[in-house]
Amino acid sequence: MHIQDTHWSSASALAAGGATVSAAAGNGRGDGPRTTPLRVDAQRNLEHVLRAAREVFGELGYGAPMEDVARRARVGVGTVYRRFPSKDVLVRRIAEEETSRLTDQARAALGQEDEPWSALSRFLRTSVASGAGRLLPPHVLRVGVPDEVGGAVAGAEEARVPQQRTQPGAGAGELRLVPEEREPVGDVADDAGAAALLDVVGRLVERARTAGELRPDVSVSDVLLVIATAAPSLPDAAQQAAASARLLDILLEGLRSRT
Repeated sequence: MHIQDTHWSSASALAAGGATVSAAAGNGRGDGPRTTPLRVDAQRNLEHVLRAAREVFGELGYGAPMEDVARRARVGVGTVYRRFPSKDVLVRRIAEEETSRLTDQARAALGQEDEPWSALSRFLRTSVASGAGRLLPPHVLRVGVPDEVGGAVAGAEEARVPQQRTQPGAGAGELRLVPEEREPVGDVADDAGAAALLDVVGRLVERARTAGELRPDVSVSDVLLVIATAAPSLPDAAQQAAASARLLDILLEGLRSRT
């Protein structure tokens, strides 16, 4: 699935999709916010919008227009914008929720599976089945391919998951996460949710690698690549589940150590 970039502006900090709304203090001076519960119909509309956004962005990518979200939610586009003042805010809300869901799934696999390969494969199967790979934020899914000279990120070859592929002759260079800007970094410390996801998936990867069950060249970004690639969006739910399971079986076989 082609995940389109969206500008992550500072407006995203205006997370308007919460369960409460703020109002100025009664004295009119705005001395402090107070929160009031959403009306039942407003809460219902919010839930419809969030559900529709997950479906639309999962099928079409984050480049899908807000009008598509409104149509799927069966509300007016004005209702969407009242809850989310810009598309950036809605995209960030969905991406953060899906990142959190994947992190929880990784932690569950890490804590409930003693055998390293079983833990990693459980995480991958659960994540693919949930479809969360289609909704990870673009700055987590962007990868770069180190070139052969000096290991620098080859900006011209930078692409979005899952279209990214290692170029022939590039060696066994490990995929590295890079931000929206084309400057290589070692982490995504500016996004606590993404950093938490990478940390826990990193532990799953390291355990399986240390046990000799995972190919030594497989990185955390490879695992995220598998999640995004193995979550196709098909109109028939049964076909989608079957295709995802079959593709994941093939990809898991490719991750396993040959020794």
